[in-house]
Amino acid sequence: MRDNPWDGGLTFVAPDTTTYDQEAADQIGLDPSLVYKTLLVSIDTKTLVVAVVPVGRQLSLKALAKAAGGKKANMAEKALAERGTGYLLGGISPIGQKRRMDTFVDRSAEALHRLFVCAGRRGTEIELSPADLQRATNARFYDLVS
Repeated sequence: MRDNPWDGGLTFVAPDTTTYDQEAADQIGLDPSLVYKTLLVSIDTKTLVVAVVPVGRQLSLKALAKAAGGKKANMAEKALAERGTGYLLGGISPIGQKRRMDTFVDRSAEALHRLFVCAGRRGTEIELSPADLQRATNARFYDLVS
């Protein structure tokens, strides 16, 4: 299905792309519903949380705020996202962040045998099961896309 010389499920994409997750889906030759993007969101302007959603879908900020027990959600500023995770924008992984944040994964992932998320560097994706992602991040599954 994919031509990957690397062990451990890592797949590399051209580093000069600006749509990292979509580019990864295209280059790996996968249905975009298997590739998930990692988004950092501020809940009630005080708490950062992680949202993991399919690349072809739009995060519902209202749904995420509700899932996180807040009233309002906004996309985190670039500097705040990078400082909070230790990753550069476009390379933010839901795994291995600088400090653990509440993580919410779109419920669509539960039906998958495997999915791909950013491995912590622009253009690098890692393949894992939704259960492994949940264990690694203490994630909760919710309906997060509109």
